[in-house]
Amino acid sequence: MELPIDHFRLLGVSPTTDAQTVLRTLEQRLNRPPDHGFTPETLQARESLLRLSADLLTNSERRAAYESELTALASSEQPLQAGLEIPTSRELGGLLLLLEADQPLECFSLARRCLQPPQAPTLGSGRETDLSLLAGQACLAGGAELQRHRRYEAAAHTLQEGLQLLQRMGQHPALRQQISDELKRLRPFRVLDLLSRNLAASEERAEGIALLEDQVRERGGLEGSDDPTLTPEEFQAFFKQIRAYLTVQEQVDLFSRWAERSPAADFLASTALTASGFAQRKPDRIAAALRRLEAAGQEGIQPLLACLHLLLGQVEAAQHAFRQGASPELREWAEQQSSDPLAQLCAYCTDWLARDVLPGYRDLEADPDLEAYFADRDVQAYINRLAPTPPPPAAAEPSVLPDHWASDSGDFGSGDPLTPQAWSPSGELLDTDDTDDADDDGFPDDGPWIGGWWPRSWRLPDLPPLPWPPPLSRRQGRITAAAAALLLAAGAALLLRPRPDATPIPVEPSPSSAVPEPKAAPGPDAPPSTPAPGGSTPSPNQAALPLSAAAPTEAELKGLLETWLAAKAAVLEGQQAPVPLDQLARPGQIERLQQERREDAARQQTQKIDARVGDVTVEERSAGRIAILATINYSDQRLDAEGKPAGPSSAATLRNRYVFGRDGGVWRLASFGAAR
Repeated sequence: MELPIDHFRLLGVSPTTDAQTVLRTLEQRLNRPPDHGFTPETLQARESLLRLSADLLTNSERRAAYESELTALASSEQPLQAGLEIPTSRELGGLLLLLEADQPLECFSLARRCLQPPQAPTLGSGRETDLSLLAGQACLAGGAELQRHRRYEAAAHTLQEGLQLLQRMGQHPALRQQISDELKRLRPFRVLDLLSRNLAASEERAEGIALLEDQVRERGGLEGSDDPTLTPEEFQAFFKQIRAYLTVQEQVDLFSRWAERSPAADFLASTALTASGFAQRKPDRIAAALRRLEAAGQEGIQPLLACLHLLLGQVEAAQHAFRQGASPELREWAEQQSSDPLAQLCAYCTDWLARDVLPGYRDLEADPDLEAYFADRDVQAYINRLAPTPPPPAAAEPSVLPDHWASDSGDFGSGDPLTPQAWSPSGELLDTDDTDDADDDGFPDDGPWIGGWWPRSWRLPDLPPLPWPPPLSRRQGRITAAAAALLLAAGAALLLRPRPDATPIPVEPSPSSAVPEPKAAPGPDAPPSTPAPGGSTPSPNQAALPLSAAAPTEAELKGLLETWLAAKAAVLEGQQAPVPLDQLARPGQIERLQQERREDAARQQTQKIDARVGDVTVEERSAGRIAILATINYSDQRLDAEGKPAGPSSAATLRNRYVFGRDGGVWRLASFGAAR
């Protein structure tokens, strides 16, 4: 046998070592033989080889000749490696010295060859025992060396070969267990090694996924702790790292297979489906994610359900889920984004997509652009298929219909179609939510959701909670545009179903809505009234407030609208409204107006608005709900604290649709938007 080693490395000295140091090193090596259970014959062969090397290196003439040979080998055109020819009787000693010289892979290769037929030793002999022991120890040392060079898969193959060899020989059960344990400890590194390879290396990646599945199964799921090689914290850090090497489809498949036994995997499957559906414009995958989350029945996921409903064009269901599940912190953050509930939901959905859904996939780079998503033809076609066909309106006795209408039931049917959001010339978003806004701010406070990967009860140990409230949306200027695209894409009809047990929700008049005591009606010789603040000229019907007629005329409805526009203009100009706002509009509209005024005040600005009502036509009428179409001659100008223009003025003629609801016998504005 030829050992790939020279006399210097075999003895453990450098080429510059003098003869005295060579002798001292020899004595130390002989006094410290390896204590691994080798037979005396192997240890004797080791000692003989060490003495032969020391004799050569302490003889000046023989050493000089040997060094010349080494120099010639190194300086040849094709450098050759020095080797030592070892007689068969001393092969085991030479292999042991090769292992001691930190050449475990070479030692393992030679020992394995010696154990193969026809040169295999006699079964049960001391030679077989020592060769098996050498192969096992060299296998462990070689695996460790490969790991230091981050060659994890090569290390695993070396360990597997050593384990198979020892199993075939039936030798050293403790050593076999040690190799098996090392293979298990190495598995996460192998997974990382295999999955980080190019996507074209399909076989290697498939092997990595199989290893990952074995590990998760042995742990008892993502949340399990039955794996002694990794603590839950270590496993979570590892899992978080490898997710970035998995494609979105690989994650969908993996998490779906694990979902039956792992709530965390079920949630991650929903996240991967959402990412795939949004990035690839496949709403059917988002619908599958929604079904998964709804079937899980966990608390605190209503805001996420709201986002999924929104991506499917189910606006009312989305708003209802958000109202039901948003925490106080989330509500406060959403209100900072916009005063419009739909725009708030779009802001949250955009942030959720950017922060928790779209990152973490090897093959997915998508921008959380709701506007582009809803502009996609496939998305629009899917949403249109989801929208139910409106049934013909059923005849109903006027006396049967209640006075209060609500739209938070989530039912779809005949009624008012969703209208696209419209922009006023000043850039302000016109309301398009044809709903009762009395409950807009009635969110519960018991949502347990933590921003991040999954609800509190599902979180794996070492994922730190993401910052909350979340950072402001990167597309603040596009939130309302995305909402407009959503409404255009949805195109579904919403039925404002009556809620028999509902009662009007009172609202405290704000300071801006306070007015002096009403004066007596003017006599016939009284001078004409002055225009209302903001430029709107009051009509004769403005005095008949609150409007409580069971069937108000077009003139009365026009007067109510003119009064509301005049009051709105007064508030935005920083003045008091001419009449109490709660006589004119429902709380949701009042809150939005006051929020807009607060935002202007923060900027030290006011708005000079002139909104004059032209033609008015009643579009729909029932005992508790009236919709009108009105032409508005609109102009506005923003002013700074000194009353100087803070920007360009604008003017336009608008065609809007206004919906009035009857609460406790009083007609109030419920919502408005651009008419089709």
